[in-house]
Amino acid sequence: MTPVTTLQPASVIDETTRLLTAHYVFPEIAEQVAELLKRRLAEGSYDVEDAAELAGLVTADLQSVNDDKHLRLKHHAEPVSPEQGAATMESIRRDFDTSLGGAPRLELLDGGVAVLELAPMLFPLEWAAEPLGAALTVTSRAEALIVDLRGNRGGDPDTVAFVCSYLLDERTHLNTMHWRSDGRTEQSWSLPYVLGARFGGIKPLYVLTSGSTFSAAEELAYDLQQLGRAVIVGETTRGGAHPCKGWTVHPHLEATIPTGRAVNPVSGTNWEGTGVRPDVPCPAHEALAQAHTLALDRLGG
Repeated sequence: MTPVTTLQPASVIDETTRLLTAHYVFPEIAEQVAELLKRRLAEGSYDVEDAAELAGLVTADLQSVNDDKHLRLKHHAEPVSPEQGAATMESIRRDFDTSLGGAPRLELLDGGVAVLELAPMLFPLEWAAEPLGAALTVTSRAEALIVDLRGNRGGDPDTVAFVCSYLLDERTHLNTMHWRSDGRTEQSWSLPYVLGARFGGIKPLYVLTSGSTFSAAEELAYDLQQLGRAVIVGETTRGGAHPCKGWTVHPHLEATIPTGRAVNPVSGTNWEGTGVRPDVPCPAHEALAQAHTLALDRLGG
């Protein structure tokens, strides 16, 4: 049976506000935003027939109170499953299959400096452990390593911990998530053992960032920076630190709502709204050359 895709903005807004007030990490902000959406609906601001247009209008309002970039009404060109979280998973699976599992580039530069690009995202660990473990093992023989996150839009916090495990020598506390639903906290640690070989915690490590680097990719850069393990080179990142879940509210629309917040054990805070600030600022397109030069200088050649 072909799903009904007629757009009814009122039903979309009703369901989005219900999810927002039930799940958003900051209940007070949720109430403010919900009232804004209801008011805008009553004013006729959402009287449109195109789902993509409605997504843009609602997302602007969702982010207008505290600029939470994870709080969105996301448009999907193809109809998606009504199952919670399915819309996002279907979308990212296609990216996984066309990006060598999230490690599309591994190259050895002059001076024994390896470059590993992780893009377009840090995929769920049950998918990504094998390709990322293989790529990171290859880098273990390099004299220095550059991890390129300039085109990475986020992903799975467990995959962040997995990658960090190859770049550290000992099990290390990386991050703590505080969840709204039950007041629970959940610590993230690097793994005591890895598949293959570690690059380790001593050799020079550089992480490239851009203004597009987002979410879990920001956590990877931020965790390594706060530990003093990596030099961040490039641009300040987008600034999204709140893990989120997605709910289908229309066959082409998904409400993504942050349900927790990250707290770094070193800084006591996170990168929400500020982004990860590079140690060596430069335009993103110059970051690789800059990091390579820094690595060669550090290696003495």
